[in-house]
Amino acid sequence: MSFNQFYEEFIQFQLRERSGEALRRLQEGHGHAEKMFLEVIWWPAVGKFEFLHAEYPISDFKDGVRYLDFAYMRGTHLVCIEIDGYKAHHTDLNRWQFADQLTRQNHLVLDGWKILRFSYDEIKEKPRRCQQLILQMMGSWFGEGNSGPALTLEEREILRIAAQSYAPLLPKTVSEQLHISRNHAGKLLRRLVQLEKLMPSSGTHRIRSYKLPHKINHS
Repeated sequence: MSFNQFYEEFIQFQLRERSGEALRRLQEGHGHAEKMFLEVIWWPAVGKFEFLHAEYPISDFKDGVRYLDFAYMRGTHLVCIEIDGYKAHHTDLNRWQFADQLTRQNHLVLDGWKILRFSYDEIKEKPRRCQQLILQMMGSWFGEGNSGPALTLEEREILRIAAQSYAPLLPKTVSEQLHISRNHAGKLLRRLVQLEKLMPSSGTHRIRSYKLPHKINHS
């Protein structure tokens, strides 16, 4: 399934779980910037939407309700992810509105939330850096990727391609899908074999194709 298919399932599931103002907020508040974050940052880095909630309502310190752009709630960890546009936060706010936002964030921290903030421009212009921050979050707070050398984004993408393919994985396929040279693709594949993330599918002295250790080829 493509990102758009998973994304549609993600949104439809949450729409079914909402009602009233929370439903309206999800329908109207989740827009272009939030979808772009999921498509170019979250999806390439994580590959699933489990534990993630869009426009998540929480009790406000003023006895009202506020909405987080995204809430990632997993185990005992509560992570608030906010997407900030420059204009909205530096032009349209007066001093007291700005102070109010800081107070709201402080109350989130006191309530046990960890907070990650991304600017719209950073998501658009520097997605790799944003992806790396999400991967660091997963490793630091959830222990993912700590049982050995950290995988690069390219290596994680190779494993995703291998998981989605019925045929053995070829260096040519990796080169074409990641837009990298055949030589670089070969180096990445050999490193994944050394890390026991992949294993040879054909060839011994010179590996011609690769597969996941637990996967049966259907060729």
